[in-house]
Parts: sequence; C-alpha cells; structure tokens
Amino acid sequence: MPDPAFADPRLAEIYDFVDSDRGDLEVYSAMVEEFGASSIVDIGCGTGTFACLLAERGKDVVGIDPAAASLAVGRSKPHAGRVRWVEGTSQELPAVQADLVTMTGNVAQVFLDDQDWSETLRAARAALRVDGLLVFEVRDPAQGAWRGWNREATHRLVGTPAGTVETWYDLTDVNLPFVSFRGTFVFHANGSVLTSDSTLRFRDRQEVEAALVGAGFSVEEVRGAPDRPGKEFVFIARKLGM
Repeated sequence: MPDPAFADPRLAEIYDFVDSDRGDLEVYSAMVEEFGASSIVDIGCGTGTFACLLAERGKDVVGIDPAAASLAVGRSKPHAGRVRWVEGTSQELPAVQADLVTMTGNVAQVFLDDQDWSETLRAARAALRVDGLLVFEVRDPAQGAWRGWNREATHRLVGTPAGTVETWYDLTDVNLPFVSFRGTFVFHANGSVLTSDSTLRFRDRQEVEAALVGAGFSVEEVRGAPDRPGKEFVFIARKLGM
C-alpha cells in the first residue's frame, strides 16, 4: 500500500513542490547516456518527473507505480504522452526487454520484506534484455541519515498550487534495519493538516550485493551518489543469462 504522500491526491499534487530538489535525476539521466540505453523502465516512478525527462530526450520509457494519484500527476506533465504508464507493483511489469531498469530516490528501500525485495529484483531482471542493467541507490546505514529527520532540520514553507504549505518530518521509530518517520503538511489556505507515515529498510552493501546475485545479476560497480557524497551506494548490476 503506497504511503499517503504518494496515494492521497492532495499530497500527490504538491509532491514535486515539496520535494523540488531532484538533482539526483541528472545523475541517472547521465548514466542512461553513459550506458547507451534507449529503453528504460522506471520502477516506483511516482509523479513521473524522471520518466518525462527521459521521454523528452527521445527515450522509450515505462513508468510503473502502485499509487494512482501520483500517476495522475505524471500523466499531466509535458511529454507524458510518450511514456507508457503502468499502475501496479513490479510484478505487473510488462515483458519489455529494456536496456535499463532504474529505481531512483528511496524506492529500493521501501521493500521491507525479504520476499518483496527478491520478487522486485527478479521482476526487474525479467523486464531487461540479456546483459541489460539495473541501477538504483540505497542510503548507507552506517551514515545514520535518520538522525536529521526532525522538525528542526526539515521545517519549511513551500509555495504550491494549493497555496502555502508548511511541512516537516519527525522520526517516529528506529528499529534497525527499519526506520519510520512521519511527514506533516499544513495547508495554510484552509488550515487542513495531513500526515504521511513511512518506513524504509536500510540494507548494507553486502546484503544488497547478495540479493542481486541471488536474483540473477552480477554486480558491475558500486558508486557513490554525487548529490549525497559519502552517504549512499549506487548499484549497477547486469542481468545474467536468459
């Protein structure tokens, strides 16, 4: 079940304004060119910012996400008509034989159960051509990113189509490898207050590599994330066999 931040239409419509710093997407788009990918599947595409960016650049893109409200936002964006939108989990991925599968942002960490994570990796593999690549990032648990998830550090006033929204995040539970937090959104136009509770799973590098190998990938490279130096791992894994 998607978090309200993505599934509630009122929050989906302001998501791109609240989470406006997407410098990480240029990193991914640069890798699309580096690897010569012309067909891309974006798992957990959310409001479709990356999918539409790639479509604008002439790529063949499938964007899949279980949150209908987020997909509705994506479909309203420029170049959205060139994206194949799929509502569902990775198990609903079409057999497209893509050059590249991506999971940007925190997508790879929303799979809390080992079985869900394994099934997602295998679904990504099935969507790739032989020798195709899977690229995604995870936060390095040793860096303890959650220590900055508090109101003092995250409080902001954001201009949105719904007017000014006051937002912040509060850490609600740390029981490693699981970390839970709550986003609060105050709509100044009418005083309504919405919240969204989320949980991420923090897997270390060795655990992720083992899961990739078990799902039929070889780990080609593990890079740092230029937008969060020293804080994340960016995995580049190649599909093995048929």
